[in-house]
Amino acid sequence: MKRNLKIVTSGQAVPKPVVANQDLTAWLDTSDEWITSRTGIKERHLSDGENTADLATRAAKQALERAKWDPASLNLIIVATMTPEALMPSTAATVQGRIGATQAAAFDLSAACTGFVDALTVANQMLQNPQFQRILVIGAETMSKIIDWYDRTTAVLFGDGAGAVLVEATSEPIGILGVDLMTDGQQGPKLTAGQTVVTQKAPHPLTRLTPLKMDGRAVYKFATHEVPASINRALAQAQVPVTAVDHFILHQANARIIRQVAKRLGQPLVKFPQNIDHVGNTAAASEPLLLDEIITKGQLKHGETIVLSGFGGGLTAATIILKY
Repeated sequence: MKRNLKIVTSGQAVPKPVVANQDLTAWLDTSDEWITSRTGIKERHLSDGENTADLATRAAKQALERAKWDPASLNLIIVATMTPEALMPSTAATVQGRIGATQAAAFDLSAACTGFVDALTVANQMLQNPQFQRILVIGAETMSKIIDWYDRTTAVLFGDGAGAVLVEATSEPIGILGVDLMTDGQQGPKLTAGQTVVTQKAPHPLTRLTPLKMDGRAVYKFATHEVPASINRALAQAQVPVTAVDHFILHQANARIIRQVAKRLGQPLVKFPQNIDHVGNTAAASEPLLLDEIITKGQLKHGETIVLSGFGGGLTAATIILKY
């Protein structure tokens, strides 16, 4: 019998410091009007010391408290992140140790802004094995540590945060109905961060990571074309008409992209909740942060059909059709 994925509850964490658009003008040639009109962002949370595992742990603890789950009942922890605290140990392993999830395996998944959707897809597959009953899936980023804060094209876009969901196997007629994952690696150079080099001889200086660089026009074109296409493929697989979708939870990269995707799908913008105005682009944390917001506000009801769709570095797009 197929074991379906049930989202039991969610949690989130953002750093306390809030940086408004006006604050950025202290060192950037920009303005609140310029940023807001082009991105929809008004402010973002930026860490003053918390790292990725700190935010991920806070989000995980909130979700566990809401579900009243013993951390030791978890079988697996997956953390989607492109800004891990370290290459080793994984952020997921650090979270596992901090929350006391002594029976859980743990690993990171690196897929940039599609990471959370990819991680939820992996969790769904793992649930088909009876060994796994309860899984913690987290999207967590401290984007601020890889940003060139004097690059106006990227510095205004990103924020830090983490979102988590607790999922378990169920026989209820809910869960993931359709999946579409795509990658266009030839466009990978359009959005890069953390590149390293290998020298020919040792000893040599310690490698330094490169900051995030983006061809904004190329990414915009990719997102506005490939995201609607990915959503339509996933809907076809699920045999769900686009009009039956109650909420489209898209990666919060740019409000203009979200409006264009809604237009291409022929759906009203009211179906596309947004939080980009107060959190900015949080990469893999984007969709779970927004998902937690609409769950805690009571805007998402059990039995409703949602689309979760991410897009970004790779270049990649990933979509899930899920009955909540």
